Amino acid sequence: MVRRTLALAAVLACVSTGALAQSKQDFVLVNKTGYTIDQVYVSPSRSSDWEEDVLGQDQLGNGEFVTIRFNRATKTCKWDVKVVYDDNESAEWDEFDLCTTSKITIKYNKSSGETSAEYE
Repeated sequence: MVRRTLALAAVLACVSTGALAQSKQDFVLVNKTGYTIDQVYVSPSRSSDWEEDVLGQDQLGNGEFVTIRFNRATKTCKWDVKVVYDDNESAEWDEFDLCTTSKITIKYNKSSGETSAEYE
């Protein structure tokens, strides 16, 4: 479904409509939770607002991935990530250094009930 690269024209308010240029903050988000992710929010760590859902109308099924792109002029490296599943449960992570991270894989452990994020 979403096995394609999304050129997100407005990932956040600080990202302009020229978001097609590759930026050092670009990363691949992989869903390995066993569930469908309905919404993804990416916000600068210093912000108190999640802005808008970067998936828009799309969903991210289990085993699928999406490339989240930033404007080349974006300078901030520390970003928070929030996912909302199709049952409205959510998980959040703070202060990913997207200047050094190229891939974030989200996993869910049914035994412990813990959602985790691994990054490369």
